[in-house]
Amino acid sequence: MWLHYLLFMCSIFASANAQYEDLYCGSVNCYDLLGITREATKAEIAKAYRKLAGQWHPDRFRDPEKKKEAETMFMRIAAGYEVLREEESRKEYDYMMDHPEEYFANYYRYYRRRVAPQVDVRIVLVSLISIASVLQYYSAWYNFNQTIIYLASVPKYRFQAMEIAKSKGLLNNQKQKGVKKEEVKRLEEELVRTIIADMMDSNGGYERPQVKNILWIQIISFPVNLYTWLCFHSKWIWRFWILREDYTDFDKEYIVRKNLKLTEKQWLALGEREKETYMKRELWISENWETYVEEEEEKERIKMAESGRSKQERRWLKNNDNRMTFDENYDW
Repeated sequence: MWLHYLLFMCSIFASANAQYEDLYCGSVNCYDLLGITREATKAEIAKAYRKLAGQWHPDRFRDPEKKKEAETMFMRIAAGYEVLREEESRKEYDYMMDHPEEYFANYYRYYRRRVAPQVDVRIVLVSLISIASVLQYYSAWYNFNQTIIYLASVPKYRFQAMEIAKSKGLLNNQKQKGVKKEEVKRLEEELVRTIIADMMDSNGGYERPQVKNILWIQIISFPVNLYTWLCFHSKWIWRFWILREDYTDFDKEYIVRKNLKLTEKQWLALGEREKETYMKRELWISENWETYVEEEEEKERIKMAESGRSKQERRWLKNNDNRMTFDENYDW
């Protein structure tokens, strides 16, 4: 049994060795094929290649058999020249000649070079980032427009937009003599969507897509943003953790805003009374914030318990009634 296994392994290595000799230039090495030594310079390699390429060019032969032989030889010469003309590939080839026992490592280096992409990886990376940035910007605008279209169909938001348009006298401009009803209706719809979009953007609810948020700009501005972030937090730690300074009004508002998970634009859009309520409760203090969170959770629990939807769900679970409805206008 062991004898058969040994013979089998020997046959594998013999087969690998036979194939291995044909990896680059066939039965002879690339130097011998071009008629040069391993110490040959690039100029000598190019000179030998031009001489042999001219000698074995298929167009010089008329006999079909000799022409076919010349084509094979011409391709081998070209392959040998491609191996030796570049420093990196020549270095790998020299290593293979010096270490023929490293079958698999040499196979790996050979096929890695064969299947490696011919395009510069940097160009591929730049192209992918550019495509991703364009798609990101387009999809952001598409989602924003779809959201505005939906909000324009909600009576609450539509009514508010119409009231704003009336207060600014924008609706009067739409109703001009000679304008068809369809055109007036279209202009009114565009006006409503524009006002809703402005409201959402100014209040921080759903901001318009901005170029600064796309992937390319984020990558370019990352060092600056990282530096700004590190400076801010380092200063914060130094002032309030080490020196134990008291919070200023700005610092207190910053902590409250972060606890509420509001952006700066959303915080500025809040009414003064609502801001004052938060500040009076001193929500920048951890204990006060935890108490506030518990109170809000309790309010939400009571609201859900008293809502028509929750009552309907409880009746459904109790009676196993499968006539559950999902009317969006139902009292939540």
